[in-house]
Amino acid sequence: MATDAASHNVGVRRLLTATDRRILGLAIPALGALIIEPLYGVTDTAIVGHLGRAPLGGLALAATVLNLLGWTFGFLQMTTTSEVAYRRGRSDHPGVTEAVVAAYVVAVALGLLVALVVATAGPELTRLLGGHGAIQRNATTYLRISAIGMPFLLLTLAGTGHAQGHEDTRSPLLIVLIANIVNVVLEVTLVYGAHLGVAGSAWGTVVAQVIGAAMFVVVSRRRLATPATAPRRAEYLVLVRNGGALVIRTIALGAALAASTAIAAHVGTATLGAHQIALQVWLLLALSLDALAVPAQVYVGTALGRVDVDDAVGIGARCLRLGLATSVVVGVVTMALAPVLPYVFTDDPGVRSRAAVALLWCGAQQPFAAVAFVLDGLLLGAGDYGALRRAMLFALLAFAPFAVATLAHPQLGITGIWLALTCWLAARAVLLGVRWASRTWAKQLPAEIVTPART
Repeated sequence: MATDAASHNVGVRRLLTATDRRILGLAIPALGALIIEPLYGVTDTAIVGHLGRAPLGGLALAATVLNLLGWTFGFLQMTTTSEVAYRRGRSDHPGVTEAVVAAYVVAVALGLLVALVVATAGPELTRLLGGHGAIQRNATTYLRISAIGMPFLLLTLAGTGHAQGHEDTRSPLLIVLIANIVNVVLEVTLVYGAHLGVAGSAWGTVVAQVIGAAMFVVVSRRRLATPATAPRRAEYLVLVRNGGALVIRTIALGAALAASTAIAAHVGTATLGAHQIALQVWLLLALSLDALAVPAQVYVGTALGRVDVDDAVGIGARCLRLGLATSVVVGVVTMALAPVLPYVFTDDPGVRSRAAVALLWCGAQQPFAAVAFVLDGLLLGAGDYGALRRAMLFALLAFAPFAVATLAHPQLGITGIWLALTCWLAARAVLLGVRWASRTWAKQLPAEIVTPART
């Protein structure tokens, strides 16, 4: 049997090229972090879901607002990863330090601003999304407490980008794991032990975010190869220029997900609860495929720093193949478990039956998600931020028909909502695929990536 196992391992290694092993070496720890990261939301949903429909509905609306804001400022992680990888490719170590310091400064400033917005305008946003009565009260409670954690959330984004740009996905995995363990323990204690309800769930997440941010700052300080100094104005301009395109892209992404939640709230409370369950599973499973986008971004950025376009193209091809193969497995497993997964989150039969239908759609769209996410990473590494922005905006046109139809005909219910999301993902995959295949991103180099020369 030992001989059979050894033969099997040799066979697997022969199937995987050197590029595959290089990609997976970075992707597997990233996969762990990406699976663990959405567990903040999954943990909240599982714990709060058993408190009843109103707390679960309030969490659904609050999570929509927080996800929209968190994703909007995710450009801190994406641009930092690309900048660090590119500058490492051209051996610009002082430039790496400057980019990282700028990212942390911007993270603190924006974090404080976002905290203010969440605390003051967040409750009104949930009302616009369809919140009312007990659902609205729970959403408001969760948002006002969560506002405290916003600066720390943004610091973790900058720290993750720094680590990934150095081809390090193990440190983010360890930090996110520790933070989530703290989150689970605190939430169970505060929600069920101290009977704080939704407030206890929010406080547990805030404490976990503080701990995670502190660990990222410590790791970043140890990794800097040159002394940290005040970044030049040009450094902030690069961050703002690249971040602006990504903010628009992310707002368009968040708009689709927020609209789906608003439509679910319009259809009914049971549909809203079911959509929250399916959406959290989608984030856990579909975004886990984004692990391959990390090596795609890092290795493409580093290759272009060496001005090696052929290497970038080869990495892209292997990442896409690995992503499609993985997505088929993930999709089939999700569809097979669709009838039983809702029992983890709720005791309500109406919510469970609708969630099972949504989870079938969730599984079926995984190949589209894999292609879209990997192509995101490839074009991020190439610095083609404008193409990412345009693709996400145009994808909304594919989302709109079934979304509008479900609003007009609520009997379409959860099926109409998830059919709209499937069309949206498919459109993203096609638009980004055409852009990558055209190699237009290579023709525009170095304008999109190259940082102004240091003086």
